[in-house]
Formats: sequence, structure tokens, C-alpha cells
Amino acid sequence: MIAAFTRLFDQTRPAFAQERTFERARTLAMSSVVGLGRRTVSGMLCAGAQQFTDWSAAYRLFERHRFDADALLSPVRREVVARLPPEEPLVVMMDDTLIRKRGRKVHGAGWKRDPLGPAFCTNFVWGQRFLQISAALPDLTTTGLARGIPLDMTHAPSPAKPGKRASEEAWTEYRVRQQAMKVSTVGATRLTVLREHIDRDDAGRRLIVSMDGGFTNRTVFRNLPDNTVAIGRIRKDAKLFLPPAEETSPRRGRRRWYGAPLPTPEQIRQDELIPWRAVTAFAAGKTHSFEVKTVAPVRWLGTGATDVRVVVVRPLAYRPRKGSHLLYRHPVYLLCTDPELPLERLLQSYLWRWEVELNFRDEKTVMGVGEAQVRTKAAVAAVPAFVVAAYAFLLLAGTQDDPETPRLPKPKWRSADPPIRHSTASMIGMFRSQLWGKAMGVNLTQIFH
Repeated sequence: MIAAFTRLFDQTRPAFAQERTFERARTLAMSSVVGLGRRTVSGMLCAGAQQFTDWSAAYRLFERHRFDADALLSPVRREVVARLPPEEPLVVMMDDTLIRKRGRKVHGAGWKRDPLGPAFCTNFVWGQRFLQISAALPDLTTTGLARGIPLDMTHAPSPAKPGKRASEEAWTEYRVRQQAMKVSTVGATRLTVLREHIDRDDAGRRLIVSMDGGFTNRTVFRNLPDNTVAIGRIRKDAKLFLPPAEETSPRRGRRRWYGAPLPTPEQIRQDELIPWRAVTAFAAGKTHSFEVKTVAPVRWLGTGATDVRVVVVRPLAYRPRKGSHLLYRHPVYLLCTDPELPLERLLQSYLWRWEVELNFRDEKTVMGVGEAQVRTKAAVAAVPAFVVAAYAFLLLAGTQDDPETPRLPKPKWRSADPPIRHSTASMIGMFRSQLWGKAMGVNLTQIFH
């Protein structure tokens, strides 16, 4: 894993202006993976035995734009695309997350709605908002299993609201910036940048974007780049229409985009005349047979003159415990901008969206994203992007196709059943054992076995 991590990080050299900055970043990246305790900048320095030297250089690395975040994650994107078959599309998942903060002078921090709050009460927390795009890297042994690999991490703050005595020009500028800094607008911009990078590295590779209901709007769906398919979740009462009928004679006025109205997604689910179809997809550790209804082509207000497909997914039955009654979750209503996309591909791409949520959990609880005590505009955006890049390098190094690589045994309190895939904590443990064993001149993997 050390060799694979080093090989990937060596490709980030164009992101740094100086060689010494690049070597300092390499040490901090490895320290962010193997460090113990809180993952602050000083914690990275202590993990790399740099606490007895000038510590200010590490802070200047993040505060003075000493590296390019897009170029830092470029090797991750190229590695993921290289592991895919030539005809396989690149499936990515886009979502935003909230990093809680305490300081009132941290740039970009503000009162945000708490997504973990109860449904009957809206809570607010002080934090920062980030937008992330992760790629789905399919597993080589299990069909349908994939792991999310971060490709992009962008700070998406809200603009500061003018005071009560602000001029009308200040309020006008605030409204313009408010529209430009919406998370949907930032997401559409980052998708365009990602599309440009893919065309530069592998022209012709199709891009499929899976997202939740927060990004299923006209801001994202009407600004999709070429050769890009979007799959999003819509409301059950969304307004749908048929495509307009072809006009045989010229008419005055603008061209029609919508035809006769169609039933809502909820009405489609309840319509007994529309049959259910069985679709197989991988989710929650095993392959399931889902029942879906689909109507295509249709028009939606958020996509304008583009034909789309509507898919209704019936919820699966589950038992909370052995012997209990069967329970059902809520149905899912999906919208796809490609009416010809196979249902198996469509459903599996959307189910992979959960991988970006797993990335958020690992980044916050395992990698310590957001724990760094920085507050300047450049540092609050650079430090999380840097740690996420190290996390992506670790995932790629841990998922390389090398069956002869020895693994550490599982702890005694873990189940004896072999896991479906290695967790991030096990990868970090393996990376630590190799790095510390190399420093001590001992093969720790063979000792434990």
C-alpha cells in the first residue's frame, strides 16, 4: 500500500509550484492517514515528527494557495477511469455535507439546518457546507458492489447578509451572489469542470451523475454538459407532461415544450394499468429483485424541452428482528435524463449514491475532516480538500488488484465471517503496519499471522 500511495502522490507534482512544498505535502498526507488523535495541522506535524522544526511552513501551505486542489485530485480521477472497461460509463455521486464548527470567525461558517435533527422540529447548527463528487469504482469479485472514491471537494459557503443600514447597491450585489453561491449552482459548475477533465483524459467516456432531491432542479438539469446523464429523486406530486405533438402547420408564438398533463409519480404508482417490472440490483450487501414502474418519454418543468424517464421503485420488505412483522419503507420516484438508459443501469447507478454518504462518514469520523483549527478563506477550503485527497489515495491503494498482499487479522471482537470488502479503518491499520514496520525493519504482518 505504501508503494501504491507513493505512486499516486508522485503524480500530483504539477499541483505544487516548488519541490520542497511537494515533499512537505507528501509527509503531511501520510501523517493525516496514520496519525493518532485529532487530525489538526499540528496533529499531522506530530505524526510526522515535525513538531521540533518550523511549524509555520505547514500552515502557509494551506493559507497561501501553495497547491491546486483540482490538480491534487487529478491522479484519482485518472486512476478510476483507467480501472474501468473502455465501454463502461463513469458513474459519480454528488451531494453536500455539513461540517460543524465552533469559532464565530471561521470563514464560511454560519447557521445551517441540521440534517440529523428530528422531523418534527427544525434545528440549526453552526458549520460549513461542502460539496463533494465521488466516483463509483466497481468491485472485481462481486457483481454490483462498488466503492465511492472522492473526486472533488469544494467549499460552498453562503454569502454574508448585509446589515440593516446597507445601501440598495449592497443588497442588489448580495442577491446576485446569493444565486451564484447556491449549492445547486456550485454543483452544476463542478459537473462542468469534471466533464472537461474527463474529455481531456478520456474523450467519449459517458458520465452518469446520481444525486438526491436537493439537486433535482432546473439549475442542475438544464445545465448538464454534453454526454452526461443525470439521475435524481423527485417529489411524488411532481407535474409531468407528454411531449408536445408535432405541428403540421406553422403557428404564431414560441415553440411548445409541454403536451398534455400526465399523472403524478404517486398516481403512476397507484395505477393498476401500468405493470410492475422486476429489476435486479445490488444493495445493502446482497442482490435484490426490485419492482419498478416506468413511463417514458415525458417532460418535466425542471428539464424543459428534454425528454426524460420517470421510474417508480416499490419499497422492499424487511424485518427489524427475527420473528417480527414485515415492514416497508417509502417508495422512491426517480427521474433520468436519458429515456433509453437500461433500467438495471439506472437503478444500480442510483443505489450507488449511498457511497457518497459512506465517504462523508469516513471523512468525518475516521479521517477527521473539519477538525483542523483554521479560519482564513484559503485554509478552510484547502485543508478539507487535502485530507480528502489523502483519503482517496488510501482507498485506491487499498483496493488495488493484488491478491498476494498480506492483510492484518481481524480483531477478536469482530465476526469470523469474511467481510464483503475492507473497511477504511482496516486499510489505515494495514497502512500503519507497513509504514511502522518499514521504519523498524520488521514485517508486522507476518508477526500477527
